[in-house]
Amino acid sequence: MRGGKLRLFRPKGRVIGASAAPGARFRFGVARLLLVLIVGSVGYMLIGLSLLDSVYQTVITVSTVGFREVRIDGQISTGYKLFTIALVLFGAGTVLYTLGLLLETLLEGRLSDTIGRRRMQNRIDGLSDHVIVCGWGQVGQAIGAYVMRTGSEVVVIDRSETKLSEAHGHFVVVGDATQDDTLKSAGIERAATLISALDHDADNLFVTVSARALRPDLQIVSRALERGTEEKLRRAGASRVVNPHELGGSRMAALALHEYVAEFLDVMVHDQDWSTRLEQVKVTEDSPFAGLSLAQCDIRSLTGAMVVSVRDAHGVFHTNPSADRVVDAGEIIIAMGTGEQLTALANAAR
Repeated sequence: MRGGKLRLFRPKGRVIGASAAPGARFRFGVARLLLVLIVGSVGYMLIGLSLLDSVYQTVITVSTVGFREVRIDGQISTGYKLFTIALVLFGAGTVLYTLGLLLETLLEGRLSDTIGRRRMQNRIDGLSDHVIVCGWGQVGQAIGAYVMRTGSEVVVIDRSETKLSEAHGHFVVVGDATQDDTLKSAGIERAATLISALDHDADNLFVTVSARALRPDLQIVSRALERGTEEKLRRAGASRVVNPHELGGSRMAALALHEYVAEFLDVMVHDQDWSTRLEQVKVTEDSPFAGLSLAQCDIRSLTGAMVVSVRDAHGVFHTNPSADRVVDAGEIIIAMGTGEQLTALANAAR
């Protein structure tokens, strides 16, 4: 695969048998081989060999290398021969079985990895309007959890396979998000939004530049750790820049000074279990709302949702707009209502 590598994470099996994972059967084979070596060494010691000679004779017997046999007083007794025959039949088979499992483990591991990457890539290639999250730290994990609750698909990019092993339910690309090939592997050509939540401002800047070059129309939200980096990220092409430290501080201050207002907004935006929430609806050129006043749209009677604000083409919010406010194409209606009401509004706006 170009750029990033895809990994498909699965739990390991614990059952030892024909259907067990090759790794588990290989460990079982090694245990059997050690048992053969111990039994063989003890058997030769009982026949009369020293400890070192017993181990040596056991190893050359089960491995069938054909080195010189250790004799007792220059002779090989009948018991010695019978024990060696049994050890060859059982021990050599165990060695071959263990080596076969080792080869199977190596080959099947690579084969499974290759098949998993292809399956994952095929599924990512079939995605559209998904969200790409670059960086799977605490911020990235919180973003992924929130996006998943909204029902959108998430493709996560991170260099660490260890971190991504915890990205359950998401599509995963192991690689460098600053590289174009990695972003292409994540389906940036068909994505709705890219969120860069890496741990360093320089990396977020590189991701923003690369993503904007690949998709001039892409919605890009970038994380900024230093205040001076925010303007650079905007110049690089970020649609929105978020400083988690400032955002967290503002939220704490709001909870201290306007406890219930902040709590209400948190519930409205983040609590998916609450029936009422806020949603945005874009008015396109072919929308039946385009060019009509809010009174003519009659959104309240038509859908049951309540218009809270209208964002115009210049980015200005008109909160609690009057009934004669005309809604133009390209503007955003922000409404409050239940899931059914907001869905009805989205359908009516089309």
